Amino acid sequence: MSEAIHAFIDNEVKSNDVVLFMKGTPDFPMCGFSGQVVQILNYLGVPYKGVNVLESDDLRNGIKSYTNWPTIPQLYVKGEFVGGCDIVREMFQQGELLGHLKGAGVPVKTPA
Repeated sequence: MSEAIHAFIDNEVKSNDVVLFMKGTPDFPMCGFSGQVVQILNYLGVPYKGVNVLESDDLRNGIKSYTNWPTIPQLYVKGEFVGGCDIVREMFQQGELLGHLKGAGVPVKTPA
């Protein structure tokens, strides 16, 4: 991974409370897995930044080597890698994601 891509990813992860490296954008996800994570974050009312990895091959490959995680999307909370779609979905279903976000000081919408 190039130094520039590593620095870009590192900056995004460290300067945003919640960042989602995904295929497409939050308004227009380009794969079902990215779309599922977007739906979960939107449901929880979490402010987050989406980074479209389809804009650059270097970025798409760089994020995989940054975490040594082979799939996209990848969710980061307060600089910490949380996981991909399956992990995020499972955490959400078990109520762990809400607790994790609250514990990290991320504002969330309280479900009715």
